[in-house]
Amino acid sequence: MNFKDLMLRAKNGEEAAIAEILDLYKPLLLRESLDCGSFDEDLYQELCITLLHCIRTFRI
Repeated sequence: MNFKDLMLRAKNGEEAAIAEILDLYKPLLLRESLDCGSFDEDLYQELCITLLHCIRTFRI
């Protein structure tokens, strides 16, 4: 399956597709959640929420 199909499924609310996109971007989200070298759980959650918002609003 290509990314476009995955994104369309996620936009339609398919939880498995949303989880797959979150897994794809997890390394990036974890890296960007570091604050002065330590992991910030709140920042990670905010980044995940932002990614979910981006999935819903992304125009295909």
